[in-house]
Amino acid sequence: MHRGAPRLFQATRKQRKGKMLACRSLAWRLQRSVWRGVSTTSRACSAVSKDVLDCSVPQYTNRPEIPLPPVPFVTDLNTEQRKLKEKEKGTWTNLTKEEKIALYRMAFQLSYAEMDKGSSEWKTVVGGVFFFLGFTGLVIWWQRLYVFGDVPHTLSDEWVAQQTQRILDMRMNPVQGVASQWDYEKKQWK
Repeated sequence: MHRGAPRLFQATRKQRKGKMLACRSLAWRLQRSVWRGVSTTSRACSAVSKDVLDCSVPQYTNRPEIPLPPVPFVTDLNTEQRKLKEKEKGTWTNLTKEEKIALYRMAFQLSYAEMDKGSSEWKTVVGGVFFFLGFTGLVIWWQRLYVFGDVPHTLSDEWVAQQTQRILDMRMNPVQGVASQWDYEKKQWK
């Protein structure tokens, strides 16, 4: 700054350096916050941290190979389920059929019959396969009509016969090729 400038615009070197550092810090913070808004990894990490599966604790598994899972299906019991659990400790003849089923459903999600039942997912898979095969067939048909030209003249029967006769006349590859299968005295195929 020159000497005639008002005191308002003059700043010492320390003040200018402090402002530059503040601007850099602000720019870095803005850049970091903008990047956090755009970055997918930070969003993925925050989404995963909400519902994390603790693998050190036994988990409920619903498979026929494991008849007794390490933990029951329902772990957080409501008041009715707690009463039913207390009633379970007594004699089972006092329990009704519905209460026995409710106790079973607290321990297991599905029965063996329900696990072995199977699904109709195969219908969706087969339908999808046929859909894509049909679509591919339509694309190939369209290409034959509009993209590919006529069949080359070298694939006609006359051309193939002339080419074969030329190979025989030149005796090309007489040991293992086409010429080895031709009888030159009788003028016919062996």
